[in-house]
Amino acid sequence: TLYCDIHANNTIGSTSNTDLVLFKPNNIAHSIFQLSFTATTPVLDDEKKYPNFFRMVTSDNTVNQAVVKILQNYKWRRVGTLTQDVQRISEIRRDLTKQLSKADVMVAVTESLSTDPCINVKKLKDMDVTIIIGLFDENSASKVFCCAYSLNMFGGRYQWILPGGYQGSWWEEANSSNCASNNLLTAMEGYITVDFTHLSNRQIKGISGRTPEEYDETYNRELLQRGLVASKFHGFAYDGVWVMVKALTRVIESVRHRERYDIHRNFTVSSKEIGQMVLDSMKEICFEGVTGQVMFRNGERMGTIKLSQFQEGREVKIGQYNAEAEELELNHLIKFQGMQPPKDRAHSQRWDVSVPLYIILLSTTGLAMLMALFFLFFHIKHHNHWVMKKSSPSMNYLIILGTMLACTSVFLYGLDGSLVTDKVFVTLCPIRTYILSVGYTTTFGALFAKTWRVWTIVKNKEIIEKIIKDDQLWIIVGGMLLIDLCLLTCWQMVDPLRRTVEEFSQETAPGGEDVNTRHFLEHCESTNLTKWLAIVYGYKGLLMFLGCFLALRTRHAHIHLLDDSKYTRLSMYHVTVMSIIGASGCFLTQYNPNVQLFIMALVVISCCTCTLCLVFLPKLVKIRDNPNQVDPTSWLQCDLHKEDSETSSSSSSLNQGRSLESLQTENQQTLTFLPILHHAYMPAIGGMSASCSSLLKSPDVPSAQQRHMPPSHRVMVTGL
Repeated sequence: TLYCDIHANNTIGSTSNTDLVLFKPNNIAHSIFQLSFTATTPVLDDEKKYPNFFRMVTSDNTVNQAVVKILQNYKWRRVGTLTQDVQRISEIRRDLTKQLSKADVMVAVTESLSTDPCINVKKLKDMDVTIIIGLFDENSASKVFCCAYSLNMFGGRYQWILPGGYQGSWWEEANSSNCASNNLLTAMEGYITVDFTHLSNRQIKGISGRTPEEYDETYNRELLQRGLVASKFHGFAYDGVWVMVKALTRVIESVRHRERYDIHRNFTVSSKEIGQMVLDSMKEICFEGVTGQVMFRNGERMGTIKLSQFQEGREVKIGQYNAEAEELELNHLIKFQGMQPPKDRAHSQRWDVSVPLYIILLSTTGLAMLMALFFLFFHIKHHNHWVMKKSSPSMNYLIILGTMLACTSVFLYGLDGSLVTDKVFVTLCPIRTYILSVGYTTTFGALFAKTWRVWTIVKNKEIIEKIIKDDQLWIIVGGMLLIDLCLLTCWQMVDPLRRTVEEFSQETAPGGEDVNTRHFLEHCESTNLTKWLAIVYGYKGLLMFLGCFLALRTRHAHIHLLDDSKYTRLSMYHVTVMSIIGASGCFLTQYNPNVQLFIMALVVISCCTCTLCLVFLPKLVKIRDNPNQVDPTSWLQCDLHKEDSETSSSSSSLNQGRSLESLQTENQQTLTFLPILHHAYMPAIGGMSASCSSLLKSPDVPSAQQRHMPPSHRVMVTGL
């Protein structure tokens, strides 16, 4: 009774129904068991949704696994897909995309065929896709390869991977394009197909007592007799019948075994029990059929995927993929049109900084920083010397600090992606901008403040009552730095600098047409970089313009107590000219990192070195020639003005500077007669104190009268 019920509900597949209904208990809809020999869609892989579904043919999911294995075997990590817009192929594409993502293979572009396939193929070329996975039928394939030929997307640089199952000389039968067959064959050469194996290659007798070859001969003979067209699924339908036989035989044997050994003579088996028996029997199926070994895992047929390659007008088997063992086997017949398998992308080459150049610039920058440290040590050692006191020591310290910061930026700008990680590079983008900008402003601001003080003295004729202290210079430099920091902080908060990779067009390497190189450049960039640079350059350009204006207005001024004003003006001229050259040069060479770094480092090192030398070398020479910490010209002032030990003393003494210089000129005419006048007139008028007259007095003449002269009666000798 069981066998008859099952047999009555069997429907062996036709064109409209390609399922073998194995068992259908009455009134138990959820216990229907289906065995399909044509359904390959990945949608049916869900065991929870379709627990009673089994298929004889290998699913498209397994075919996609084979595709992924090929990509991994040749280390292809970047592909493009070109698919036909039909439901079944869309399902295959979704499953393929998931598997590619799990395998860490990037899908650079996904294109669906439109009415003009050349548009889609050109997009693949524009995206530099060289490994292309196609999912379309024969008619679409002829159009695609015609476009590939016209766009030169064939040869050793490209690899096409297509679904199998194309019949015979399909390019002739399905050619609906305007391309000649020879052109199609040229574009098709080397493509790889992935398809399930129709019949096993193992010539051993299976469960039917026939080898696959014997079965195929019998099947073809029947086709000729009946005048029918062959189907590629006929072997799976044949093995499917044997699966039903094996499953039903197991169920019948189980029922008979229970009937024989059950304690009750009359018993019944429920539909639910029968359904479970069928399910268990299907899971235990394992035999050799004409399509290979037949077994199921979660309802899926663990079959073999055949790999073929189109070579010289025909498909040649190049290997297979064993779904059960998940192993890919390739033979020696596979051939690539280039010297090696194609690359999944053009060879990327970074335009980075030359290491030898970086070392040379780093060494030169290091020497400049050592010079700054030497002058710093020299300044600290002689900070009480009259030469240092007369040159605004605090501004000198700022000049040294600014030059060291600017030199540090050269080291940071030379670090690119070849020397540091991407994360470190992103961090360096704002840091090196801050350091270079603050270093420049500190150095130039100190020079500007010193020049401004000279200009103020020259401008104000009544300077006798005006005192300019170093605190006022600090306010000027501090204001410049505050504006600088506000601009940079707003820039980073509103439009932060970030790492940007800019790729350039491909270049064909001299080694051959199949090896292309694509250069790329890493740099720091923000969305509105041009606007921010315009603001920063405008601000600093205004400072340079004002500085040069003040330097020009004071070019003829000579103040004895500010004797480094000349070298300060020269430093400002040099920094301004080099800054303009550096900004222009770096902008024009932004796509050549070696030249850009060289110009930037040359400008920074030149500005720092010249500024340090112009500001400190004259002081070094004067201190060497006049090691005495007391100014040798201070005797002309006598005791009218005592020099302060602090820096502000140089500012307060400016009021007497101009009068003193005029007095010195008049006294030069009488210096020859001073020794005589010293003996004759000085004691009488009290013109010199003991300390001042000691510079000229004779050792034989006492100066007691001079020592007792009240300070209020001391006068400067002039007009003698």
